[in-house]
Amino acid sequence: MKCPRCDSDKVRKMVDSPVGNAWEVYLCDKCYYSWRSTETPNIHDKFKLDDEKIAHMQVIPPVPPLDK
Repeated sequence: MKCPRCDSDKVRKMVDSPVGNAWEVYLCDKCYYSWRSTETPNIHDKFKLDDEKIAHMQVIPPVPPLDK
């Protein structure tokens, strides 16, 4: 399976549906895109990622600890 966003083959199943075998959620370990098996991902060309775009992505800052 390939990631629909970056075409990487570094895709893993994160979780199965809690009831029955209705769906699975997949995650790309390269660009962190996630999707359900019941979805047909429709990634427009302007949202496709390549190695250069991934290297320049901003890092999401961690949530600071809450004061007590």
